[in-house]
This record gives sequence, structure tokens and C-alpha cells, in this order.
Amino acid sequence: MFRQKYAMIMLLLMISAAAFSQEKMTMDLWPKGALVPSPDKEDKAELTVYLPEAKKATGRAVVCCPGGGYTHLAMDHEGHQWATFFNNQGIALIVLKYRMPHGNPQIPVSDAEQAMKTVRMNATEWHIDRNDVGIMGFSAGGHLASTIATRSKGEAAPNFQILFYPVITMDLGYTHKGSHDNLLGTAAESKKEQKEMRRLEFEYSNDLQVNRTTTRAFIALSDDDKAVPAANGLNYYQQLYKHDVPASLHIYPTGGHGWGYRESFAYHYQMIFELKGWLESF
Repeated sequence: MFRQKYAMIMLLLMISAAAFSQEKMTMDLWPKGALVPSPDKEDKAELTVYLPEAKKATGRAVVCCPGGGYTHLAMDHEGHQWATFFNNQGIALIVLKYRMPHGNPQIPVSDAEQAMKTVRMNATEWHIDRNDVGIMGFSAGGHLASTIATRSKGEAAPNFQILFYPVITMDLGYTHKGSHDNLLGTAAESKKEQKEMRRLEFEYSNDLQVNRTTTRAFIALSDDDKAVPAANGLNYYQQLYKHDVPASLHIYPTGGHGWGYRESFAYHYQMIFELKGWLESF
């Protein structure tokens, strides 16, 4: 009986998703120039905004940070392809093309914070509730999203977070080394540089930044992820639990890394069913 009900729900989701179209617009995140300049003058931050029909809008919005190891962005399966899923539930999706850090973490962090502020600045026009804006991230984008969720204040702070196979820690023992090096720089040589690197590694190990004001979370990953150890998401969940922050952890037996919205992921429909249920729970 459960299998039949589950299959029917999934079929309805697919049919309604296929029939639904979004209102889409793309905008420059920093029309007057970025707060933190990048050494790559050609790397521009942008927002692509997908709005549900006004009559379906619930007021909820999600800012999406695709992954890519802080060297590039998987904009499709970890970004744009999610629009129909969210819009069909009356949720606006704002896909962030953030700039690469080149060893300066403030570059992508400032982009993500500005994205959150921009959504709230346009809340009335976009039919969004300023108090119901979440952030979502994949892999290194999950690190960026959890950074915003654990450190940002005021208009930049999210009301909830959704993390897929996230990089969480900067501890070289179980971080994703490429993300670490691209975000913070390569290994320091002098004692002063080593001390500064240890400070940055602590500051950007987001499991160590959780407190009781950290916002609720949905975390999904695969047990056989060889790129970003599952310990990243697991340790983050444990810290959320320790600090009484509501969190939902989903570990799938297989799938590896980087599945995003791909239907080839064996647990794709289970995952979106569980995410939909979590979104409806608050």
C-alpha cells in the first residue's frame, strides 16, 4: 500500500512539474561594483530568479549555491534544474552565480550575503516573505551556504538551510582539499602564515561555528561519497543536535558525489519526496 501511494505521489510530482513554467529573470548582483573585488575581472556574480505564479506563491524563497570546489559552478543540476521543483510548491528559487575566491573567502561570502539581502530588498515585488528566505548549497556551495547559516547577521541571515553532500570543515583530515586550497590558499610556510592558516581553518570549519541561534537544516548525502567524506555532513548534524537546532539528516547507501537533481541518482525521487516533506513541516 505504501509503495503504491509513494509511486502515485511521485507520478503527480513529475506530471505537475512537467506542466509548470517559471517566470525567469537574470540580474547583476553588484551593479555598482562588488564590495570585495576579485582578481579575476571577468568573473561576475549574477542572480537568476525563478518565481512561481503569484497566485501560488507561499512567500518562501531559497537562494541556491551550486558546487564546484570553489573553481567552477555546476549551474544546471545543482542550480537551474531545481526551479520547477520549488516553483511547483509556490517557492521562489534564486540561483546564485558566485565568484571564485582565489584564496580570499570574503569574495564568495560577500556574494552570498548580498544575494540574501537582494531577495529581501525585492520581497514585495517578488511576493516573498522576508522572514522565510532560506539558503541551499551543494558540495563547496554547501560550505558557502553553511558559512552564511552560521555567521551571517541581519538581512543576510537565512531562515533555514538545505545542504547536499556539503563540504563543512576546513580540517585537512577530512575536508575536500581542493575546496580548502581554493578558498583559503595553499599551505603556509612561515610560522606567522601557519598561525593565520590555522585561524582561517577554524573560522571556516562550520561545524565549529554552530550555536543555538543557528537556523534549522536539511542535510542529504551518500554513504559512498569519495570526494567529500560523509563525516562533513554528519559532524555538522551532530553539532546542530548538540545545540538543540532542528535538523534532518538523510544518508543514502549509494550515489557518490555530485548528483544534484539528476534523475540517474538511484534515490532521486525518495530524496525530493523527503525534502518536500521537510519543507512542509514548518
